[in-house]
Amino acid sequence: MVRNFLLMAFGTLALATPIAAQAETDGDGRPLIIAHRGASGERPEHTLAAYELAIDRGADYVEPDLVVTKDLVLIARHETELSGTTDVASREEFEDRRREKVIGERRVAGWFAEDFTLAEIRSLRAKERVPSARPANARYDGLYQVPTLDEIVKLVRAKEAETGRAIGLYPELKIPTWLLQEEGIDTVDLLVTELQRLDLDGADERVFIQVFEVGPLQRLDRLIDSKLVLLIAPEGGPFDEPELRWSDMITPTGLAEIATYADGVGPWLGHVLDPGTMQPTGLVANAHAAGLKIHPWTLRKENGFLPAALQNDGGAAADGKWRMLWNAAIASGADGFFVDNVREFVGLVGEGE
Repeated sequence: MVRNFLLMAFGTLALATPIAAQAETDGDGRPLIIAHRGASGERPEHTLAAYELAIDRGADYVEPDLVVTKDLVLIARHETELSGTTDVASREEFEDRRREKVIGERRVAGWFAEDFTLAEIRSLRAKERVPSARPANARYDGLYQVPTLDEIVKLVRAKEAETGRAIGLYPELKIPTWLLQEEGIDTVDLLVTELQRLDLDGADERVFIQVFEVGPLQRLDRLIDSKLVLLIAPEGGPFDEPELRWSDMITPTGLAEIATYADGVGPWLGHVLDPGTMQPTGLVANAHAAGLKIHPWTLRKENGFLPAALQNDGGAAADGKWRMLWNAAIASGADGFFVDNVREFVGLVGEGE
């Protein structure tokens, strides 16, 4: 979920008034609030502090991206390479772990979660991934460990007991096909086993599992009753099905096929709002017609994540004209949104009541 895609597609955005639509929501008449990597607008992402703050701010779901350790423990990181979100590059004892790997079509150099045991991961500390856009988050660098999926579930259950609210889990399996092919690690099986152990594998549980790939979702559909979501990127197609294109998969015919193995889609926001007018495209209506929920990504408020037409003065970290984009997104009728700034989203939907 890379900001550059948003900047490219919305660079010529016209500030039109959106046409309101009725979302097929799961709760109280407003879209689901999915805390994208936790309250990542206020704390370093994928930390227990970020997840807890997101829940305190009013999130319906928290979203951990899941990678895996050498000893097969699922942990929460944005990607398998660790130097962007931890202090591993400054740790002399791990200098010899630096590797170069080809992931998809990208050559990536750094330190990779699958080359570390959980005990070694425990010695690392999280840091802010985009300090230029979120310098205040960098104040928390070095304070938090990398959490396991088990710890996130324990936190969610503790917060449910504390607040009396039902709080959902929305894990994303990162590059499962690559991990299986190149590292021999089956994260689909690991996730199913862990959810079963935690009694979170039932159809009625507040769990969505999301992947940018088709085959892993089809396997999950056979193995588990959890709700499944196919993530959809701006360009290209799924890594495990190179002949498929996202643009074809979001047509009515493509959505009908997705509905045979998934319960929803998680598209890039530019597929939901027309880049030139900020009016809704037909994707929400077409997804609903196919029986799919639709949860676009990602709503953020800082200039550094917004198109030029919605930026204010003050640099990348200053707040832009985010309300215009968010209101247009909500009016599209989508069922929920991945949100970095939970407090602001709660306030915005509250204003509309």
